[in-house]
Amino acid sequence: MQKIIACIDESTWSTSVQDSAIWATGRLQSPLMFLHSIEKQPQPSSTDLSGTIGLGARTKLMTEIASLDQLRAKVSLELGKELLEAAALKAQEAGCTQVETVQRHGEFIDTLLSLESAARLVIIGHSGTQAGKNFHVLGTHVENLLRQVSTPVLITPHDFIVPKNFMLAFDGRETTELALQRILSSGLLHGLDCHLVTVKNNQDDLQEKFTHAEQRLIDSGFSVTASFLEGNIFKELLAYQQNNAIDLLVMGAFAGNRLRQFFLGSNTLKMLEKSDSSILVIK
Repeated sequence: MQKIIACIDESTWSTSVQDSAIWATGRLQSPLMFLHSIEKQPQPSSTDLSGTIGLGARTKLMTEIASLDQLRAKVSLELGKELLEAAALKAQEAGCTQVETVQRHGEFIDTLLSLESAARLVIIGHSGTQAGKNFHVLGTHVENLLRQVSTPVLITPHDFIVPKNFMLAFDGRETTELALQRILSSGLLHGLDCHLVTVKNNQDDLQEKFTHAEQRLIDSGFSVTASFLEGNIFKELLAYQQNNAIDLLVMGAFAGNRLRQFFLGSNTLKMLEKSDSSILVIK
């Protein structure tokens, strides 16, 4: 059975990841895995120090740095174990019956990709240990993760609230058609009020696709508020989300070609940076 993989670290965002994971597990009735990855921290090399201190002092210092590195690794390992144990206990007390913990050494993205075949949903905090509560600072791993995984990813804000509604940002392209299909086939969002929102783009048949998407949601039992907007895509979507108190935003991963994304960014990334709600990204 495919699992929900919740990625936690030493940051304060991990509480939100845990709360999101408990909510999603209850909705999907899937096993839950808490993942903690220990990444190697960069250390100064002997050549970094050679120009400023003598050979003898450099040798002594490098020995101390190596010892410090070993101590840091040991502390990270123990701290990670405690984080995982606390998260598992919290989930079990909340009623999750199938909970496991995994701790790995290595790059976070590589670790997650090695586990992705067993994942139904990946949950990660919007920001990491360096961001504090600043939700406009996108975590260094988030964009890379979204570009490499094929599993839906739920990005959590600093303070998670249980969603009562969601907004599907629909642009008529393949990624949002896939997002729609996943919403219909998954139990994650059933019972929540749906806001179906599109902003006019250059597709001639967008209105037709939009109307069809609305009807599919209604036929599946969703209460739907449909809005067809005009203007700047990012600004209109963000304003609608804020004006309508949207708890959860659902978007396709990326539209357009990768070269354009690299230089200009995408509306998905802009929403990730500026939105203060949970965002479910589907590829």
